[in-house]
Amino acid sequence: MVKEEAIRLARSYFLTEDNVYGCTETTFIVLQSAYGFANATDSSPAMALNGGVAWSGGTCGAITGAALAVGRLAADRITDHKAAKSIARAIIMRLIDDFRAAFSCLECRCLIGLDISTEEGHAAFINGKLWHTVCMGQIEFVLNKLVVLQDEDVWRDTIRQIQS
Repeated sequence: MVKEEAIRLARSYFLTEDNVYGCTETTFIVLQSAYGFANATDSSPAMALNGGVAWSGGTCGAITGAALAVGRLAADRITDHKAAKSIARAIIMRLIDDFRAAFSCLECRCLIGLDISTEEGHAAFINGKLWHTVCMGQIEFVLNKLVVLQDEDVWRDTIRQIQS
């Protein structure tokens, strides 16, 4: 899956008026699809993580969804659990550094400027379509960084860079 295809797929899941898939779910299922996993559209492990974990405003859902997918990818490609965990963490730490440099913070509440755990904040978020602009931009950023890991050569190069 090329980056443009990943973005199109993410938009098809995320930018619907019925809001079936949140930021975490969208990132998770698109990366799972890119990585070729069976049942890639099963978003259930990510359901409660949208909005910075249960709308609490914590870490951006695009990052948490990516962490789930990268963890699954590392476990699939590296048989030693401890080594897989170390590689997955290093990849996500790089993503976090790049994300923070691009957006100045990691927390949903900071990124969107609203407390979506309140009825008023959530309504302003939905009605203002911040999810169409701000959140979609963050999902696209994460996908652009990580969809390339589907390629075995990119994966090996990434691991070499981490280990050096």
